[in-house]
Amino acid sequence: MINTPNALYSLLTNHQLISIAKPGARSALPAFCLALLLWGSILLPLQAQNADLRKTVHTNIHQALRDGNATQLNLRDQQLFGVDDSLQYLQSLTFLNLMRNNLEEWPREIFALPHLEVLNVHSNKLKNIPEEIGGFSGLLRLDAAKNQFTTVPEVIGELHELRFLHLSLNYITHVSEEIARCRKLEVLELQHNQLSSVPASLSKLKKLRELNLGYNQFHEFDPEWLHLKKLEKLSLEFNYLRNLPEDIDQLKGLQALILNDNKLESLPEKITQLDELELLILSNNRLEKLPATLEKMTSLKTLIALGNNFSKAEKERIRKALPGCKVYL
Repeated sequence: MINTPNALYSLLTNHQLISIAKPGARSALPAFCLALLLWGSILLPLQAQNADLRKTVHTNIHQALRDGNATQLNLRDQQLFGVDDSLQYLQSLTFLNLMRNNLEEWPREIFALPHLEVLNVHSNKLKNIPEEIGGFSGLLRLDAAKNQFTTVPEVIGELHELRFLHLSLNYITHVSEEIARCRKLEVLELQHNQLSSVPASLSKLKKLRELNLGYNQFHEFDPEWLHLKKLEKLSLEFNYLRNLPEDIDQLKGLQALILNDNKLESLPEKITQLDELELLILSNNRLEKLPATLEKMTSLKTLIALGNNFSKAEKERIRKALPGCKVYL
């Protein structure tokens, strides 16, 4: 849940909001609709992506060394091209934030830190994920978004404790099937890349709750994704999908389904059997009607379907079928 101003600010500045329409699009949502999306069940648990504020968070390596037992180091926004060699002596570090610096290569010193649980290298200029990262046996969260990666290599499968993997805003065209070995993974973010497929082995991630594949080049909804039974949020906005699988109701626990800016012309009837679904975004597709049994979607709280081809009569039918739902057409 978003329960503090700082948490909300962190969310906004780290691009966690769901996009709804292209910038300047005729059907862009008013601000109050964006607020509807900031509801806890579809957002990352913020406690896990930030430092533990109950403990000292150092912002300088030498300061941390003087501490003698520093566990958290925040070097964000320090215009770093590298790090001091003495970083390797901070053997108790569990949290390291190197976000928004000028790193073109991974600092070798970080691979000498055996207890890292959270590593943030978001917004640098790193070109690959090195083999050495497999040595972080206790890593829970890796944020490597907004770099220059083109592939997710096999070594990612060595991170057996990983829960959160953020790789958005790169140039990724390939994800190794070894990602399936990250059996504890709960959140996988691959939006804003150049993917047209992901390995079928992804379906083995039985604990995955959130999968974001928006802003890529997917032309088909992979039926393998239907095996992700724990999935609560699926984002596929800004792709090229023309249809969804008929048995999409297999995703029984799905709470948020984001499909805006695709090429959908119809929806499978069984989508109305997603009994936990609370948020459905369908804006800027080619839909002329929604399923006939729409009234079954009693858990749906928000439907956003702007920029489609609904007739006036169909809009009236949709609103009548969903009396307890906020509907934007």
